Amino acid sequence: MKAGFIQGEQRYLCKDCGCKFVPTRHHGKPQKDKLLAVWLYLHGLSFRTIAKLFKVTPKAVHDWVKLFAKENYAKPEPQGEAVIVELDEMWHFLNNKKTKSGFGRLIAAIPVSLSTGSAEGEITLHLQGFTKD
Repeated sequence: MKAGFIQGEQRYLCKDCGCKFVPTRHHGKPQKDKLLAVWLYLHGLSFRTIAKLFKVTPKAVHDWVKLFAKENYAKPEPQGEAVIVELDEMWHFLNNKKTKSGFGRLIAAIPVSLSTGSAEGEITLHLQGFTKD
């Protein structure tokens, strides 16, 4: 059933639910734009940067990449046996270590390359009041 015009296009009214719609409007981006976005992501651009280029949300770009991966790549099967360690065992192991690190200590990484996110080494910072030393 016709329900007027919107921006020069005929609008219709659904008899069942009462929703108004325009059948000629296309929502979303074309497939070639989505593939270009995936290609840009695979070459190192972030979701946010790609989203700005295509004028969409970073979540939309994430969904495109996720869908592409699901359609084109098989999920890898784990090799070997999985080892399950109880937290209690790990806690005793950590308490018996001679060099303590982890909770209560601040760790800073030295970046090597900002484009790849690599880190060369780490420095443990001992701050008074943060550890039991």
